[in-house]
Amino acid sequence: MSMPKKTFLIACGGTGGHLSPGIALAEGLVARGYSATLLISRKKVDSRLAEKYPHLTFLRVPGSPLSLNPVRFAKFVFTQAHGFAYCANLVRRERPVGIVGFGGFTSAGIVLAGSLLGVPVALHEANRVPGRAVRVLSMVARRVYLPPGAHLSRHSLAVQRTMGLPVRKEIVRIPVAGARAQLGLDPQRPVIAVLGGSQGASSLNTWARDHAAAFAQVGVQVYCVTGLGKSGAETIENPSRHGEAVRTIFSPFCDRMGALLSAADLVVSRAGAGTIAELIRCATPAVLIPYPHAADNHQLANARLFEQQGGGIIVGETAMDTLAREVGDIIFNDGLLRKFRENLQRMDRANSLDILLDDLEALAGLSEPKAPAQPQAEGGAA
Repeated sequence: MSMPKKTFLIACGGTGGHLSPGIALAEGLVARGYSATLLISRKKVDSRLAEKYPHLTFLRVPGSPLSLNPVRFAKFVFTQAHGFAYCANLVRRERPVGIVGFGGFTSAGIVLAGSLLGVPVALHEANRVPGRAVRVLSMVARRVYLPPGAHLSRHSLAVQRTMGLPVRKEIVRIPVAGARAQLGLDPQRPVIAVLGGSQGASSLNTWARDHAAAFAQVGVQVYCVTGLGKSGAETIENPSRHGEAVRTIFSPFCDRMGALLSAADLVVSRAGAGTIAELIRCATPAVLIPYPHAADNHQLANARLFEQQGGGIIVGETAMDTLAREVGDIIFNDGLLRKFRENLQRMDRANSLDILLDDLEALAGLSEPKAPAQPQAEGGAA
């Protein structure tokens, strides 16, 4: 009779930036012979992404984001208490050897329950400015993984590790022509991809609509991922200056991100850590527009490292009137695009997933401890 597989619980719901690395970690653990259960929220974005991975186990955990609005705060307290009770029962039932939280409101219940019941707990922060959940929950964690240059000053350095962001195994660069054909794009024409993160970005969607015809005039295709609920799928055929139709596509969601990033010559995007990690993995240059209202302005910190390492440039939200000119200057500059791609390939040398898996095995007592994981700076994890 075979022994049951040792189980890890991974809290990663709420946004694509939390769920995508959670999926990458779960697949890595399964490949090493463990069982992994992903704890996600009840939000539509989580359900949409989880549908693509029927071989993985997902559980929807009660919970809601913190809000200072009195009604929403009451909901937060009630759902988080419910979530803690749910997670405590889950830990007792599953008897996991380790718990990993990627931040956000889905992490609180399982991290607290695990720490109280003696399960080794690890936290992973993708952004260069650690979020509120990681800052608070780090006090009960035995390991905190942080991007290059980040640290928690009030926490013991003994539990902190520099770690990049795991990227799903299907996010890899593929041949450009095949990638464009998959997405219904002309393989011979340049492509700009516009991404607003898993929730979408209304200002970027509006920019794409306002400038699609002008880009079509010079033969450039636009593929805009608008975000669930922002708009429906739409394909527009705008004429070029030579009369041929040039395609612009608006899609509420993209579950072929490896293909989209391979198809694009240039990406216009928010600066979430997950998006940047995928840009680096696929060596796709970008113009980043950090979301100005992100907690602690962490997207600006992410974008600055990306720009400093030579993966692209930053345009501020208040300078959106210059964005079309900046994009136009880059999209036809083959030398600059080539230099950006070379820098991105250099930034992707570290294999964060294998380093993370090794350290989690040691934390859970499944292998001998190794030297603290200190991979080279991986801009996507910043």
